[in-house]
Amino acid sequence: MSKFNYDFAPHSFVPFKDRKVLEYCRNIKREDMEKHSNPDFKIKIVADPASILVADMFTRIKVSDEQDQKLVMILPNPWPSAYSNVAELCNVYGVSTRNLHTFNMDDWADDLGNVAPINYKAGLGYAFKRTFFDKLEGISRMPEENMHYVTTENVNDYSKMIEDIGEGGADICYSATGWPGHTAFIDPDTTEFAANSLDEFLELGSRIVTQHPLTIAENSLFEIFGCSGDVAAVPPRAATIGPRDIKNARDHLELHSLTEMGGITSWQRMISRLTLYAPVNMQIPSTIHQLFKARVYVSEAIAQPFAFNTY
Repeated sequence: MSKFNYDFAPHSFVPFKDRKVLEYCRNIKREDMEKHSNPDFKIKIVADPASILVADMFTRIKVSDEQDQKLVMILPNPWPSAYSNVAELCNVYGVSTRNLHTFNMDDWADDLGNVAPINYKAGLGYAFKRTFFDKLEGISRMPEENMHYVTTENVNDYSKMIEDIGEGGADICYSATGWPGHTAFIDPDTTEFAANSLDEFLELGSRIVTQHPLTIAENSLFEIFGCSGDVAAVPPRAATIGPRDIKNARDHLELHSLTEMGGITSWQRMISRLTLYAPVNMQIPSTIHQLFKARVYVSEAIAQPFAFNTY
């Protein structure tokens, strides 16, 4: 129901249309946002979720070095400030990443399904290599073969690579929800991730996917494409992990903190609430995190109430 006494159904391209759930999520109070029925799915509102990502990554890498144990991470991109800070901490404190295996969760693909090469300067694999791997120095540097990124040749086997190296799955999957409710590029309303049931959906692995229009719009606002809504500059398809890789991960850390105009405007404020409080469903793929052991850090800006102002 509209706030202004004018009722209508959402547009056909909107993935999730349950108006009762939508209205509930719009009106969740900040003081209720850290509550969830799954005790292993923990939500915390903090000032700066990105700093927690840095601390969590560095701590896990340090422990893996001290205990000489393999560590497998699935990582979103781009996150240049976070990854370069983790690399700097490793360099300063002499922490080795020799046991670390990183898997970038996605990258761009063209209209024919060719994945962007590692030297594509707007690419997600390129971003990670430049802001993490290339920043590591001396004993801190991981073997280059431990930095795994998706390619045209390995995309259909990428989930199996994670399972083989991670002995069943990644130790930790870091993620951030996108505008249509995707995690990685697991978009709703795609033929590539169509499934007859949630159980079937959760078994789908890595693949090439056609991006949802909201994903294109979201990415056109990022620095690598000019921050100007240039939707024609965004590649139309993507290579991505699948729900199976989210399910198989032994731990999850999700961050909701993407804003514009100093936190006043955010396309993520609504989808954050849907990700956290809507029933688990395939129209909001990121809701599958609710089924697993996870910590979600929501920024104070994202936790702000909606402002329904008239002119």
